[in-house]
Amino acid sequence: MLGKDLVSIADLSAEDIAQLLDLAADLKAHRPHRERPLDGKILALLFQKPSLRTRVSFEVGIRHLGGSALYLSDQEVGLGKRESIADAARVLSRMVDGIVARTFLHQDVVELAHYATVPVVNGLSDDEHPCQILADLLTIREHRGRLAGLRLAWIGDANNVVTSLLLAAPRVGLNLRIASPPGYEPDARLLNSAADEAADAGVELEIVNDPRVAVRDADVVYTDTWYSMGREAERETRRPLFRPYQVNAALMAEAAPGALAMHCLPAHRGEEITDDVLDSPTSVVLDQAENRVHAQKAVLVRLMARGA
Repeated sequence: MLGKDLVSIADLSAEDIAQLLDLAADLKAHRPHRERPLDGKILALLFQKPSLRTRVSFEVGIRHLGGSALYLSDQEVGLGKRESIADAARVLSRMVDGIVARTFLHQDVVELAHYATVPVVNGLSDDEHPCQILADLLTIREHRGRLAGLRLAWIGDANNVVTSLLLAAPRVGLNLRIASPPGYEPDARLLNSAADEAADAGVELEIVNDPRVAVRDADVVYTDTWYSMGREAERETRRPLFRPYQVNAALMAEAAPGALAMHCLPAHRGEEITDDVLDSPTSVVLDQAENRVHAQKAVLVRLMARGA
């Protein structure tokens, strides 16, 4: 059962994920909302990184549910610098009903959740992006009617989205192939743990270096930027290594007919993905972006409506 916080996909059982996706679909289908389960609730958005989708989706989502959001930038708070994480968590817990943290260090979210007495949601950290994955699963289910038994190919850097995807895939029955350049594969400890869970669930999990092998017969092809926020200095080093991993029309032709093209945005057009794929009829990137609102609303209802 989902606890006080959502820091990692590991916090969610298979049943939790299924229930969140069902609730998200229901909330999406019944807009505008007659019931306002978070009426009067205040959500603090504690952001070290700038954002478009994360900020807007949480602000819109909490308003749909009857509450309001308070945005706090890193310049205002100085999390872990001007003010300790423990003190920030304790103070905010006296003033707001929930906290969304968008940080560099994953441990900062863990520490916030430890000291806060109100729910803490990981809006993104360098290690994980659980809210993105919930929106992605909702999107795939909308377009394919199911998750179990489908094959998803991830092409590119094994970043925070991949970490959350590795944790989620066995719990929803999604077969997963990841193609990254040598040296950029998922963390070995995480991979071993995910492989054990995948084996228990009867789910295929494969790590390859050839993107054509990864996308062969895939129902979904997913990519992201080659260098994450805060690592822009690595761009020139990474570009020649990742160029063969560009998701373009030729690569998509190796996938199953009508395979969905996914990207969590923002995209560097012409680098990790080409315009003809990103803007194609099988691209669902805008659905992914919109579904951040609905998936996160489900999370907020589950966490913040308790005892309301």
